[in-house]
Amino acid sequence: MSDVILGIPSKGRLKEQVEAWLADAGLKIEADGGERGYRARIVGLDGIEVRLISAGEIARALNSGEVHLGITGEDLLREQGDDFEARLLLLRALGFGRADLVVATPQSWLDVETMADLEEVAHDHLARTGRRLRVATKYVAQTRAFFARHGVGDYRIVESAGATEGAPAAGAAEIVVDITTTGATLAANHLAIVRDGVILKSQAQLAAALTADWSGARLEVARRLLSLIEARARAKRTLTLVWPAEQDLAARTATAAFEARGGQARASGLLIPRGELAAAGAALESAGVGPVTAAAPEYVFAPECPPWEQLRDLLSQN
Repeated sequence: MSDVILGIPSKGRLKEQVEAWLADAGLKIEADGGERGYRARIVGLDGIEVRLISAGEIARALNSGEVHLGITGEDLLREQGDDFEARLLLLRALGFGRADLVVATPQSWLDVETMADLEEVAHDHLARTGRRLRVATKYVAQTRAFFARHGVGDYRIVESAGATEGAPAAGAAEIVVDITTTGATLAANHLAIVRDGVILKSQAQLAAALTADWSGARLEVARRLLSLIEARARAKRTLTLVWPAEQDLAARTATAAFEARGGQARASGLLIPRGELAAAGAALESAGVGPVTAAAPEYVFAPECPPWEQLRDLLSQN
């Protein structure tokens, strides 16, 4: 059987964050020594080949179906085209690798605060100079889609191969569309983010390729991986309350409202969302139940696995 191929970043801060996230879920990456260390495996989870490649290449490989699963920035995934959702499925947002894709103009353009202002400036620039406003960016597809939604048409793309934020100062463009985490680099280059010019609030995403070959047992292998990831995520959202067995009836009565809202009964206990700990503890205390302990589970497995079920359903339509 051919393996499920999982692409993860090969270098940089994102590589460290991805490996830490996988390790937290009990998924240890171990290099297999092949191809200068660009291939690895997940210890204890057979049927998965890990490929360490650049974040940009992961997005391209997912889009073409060369890999089955991959972890990379949402900005790179959405750059695969407006119809990327026909080829890619975002399975889980990971909460790191955050950055905003933004439209930024020179700080000296005091009359440009919104995309509507930019549309007027672009139109005036064309009328005055006979040239369209130049927009430097590496994010061509998302820039065109965003500008179209805001009615901005008098511009042309200047594809950036280097430091995009330096394009206006170098005379290569009037404005930029670029990725930023704090805005400090843009400000250092005398650029300001347009008030309604945030194209995307990006973060790292676990994604699946809908055009990959999912035949044989590959889909079941993906389920084992995704079930473990989901079990770890559930555990982080929940706590297990445990009370003395002889007080079970009183405790069940005291926590009936929490169970009705989705709490899950356990032997002499209840699994609840972390946010309900104080209220549940107070209800048990008022009922005279105790001592009650609250424990954080490592994993919470369930029969359902929503990301895998969505993947299965979409693949069945192809």
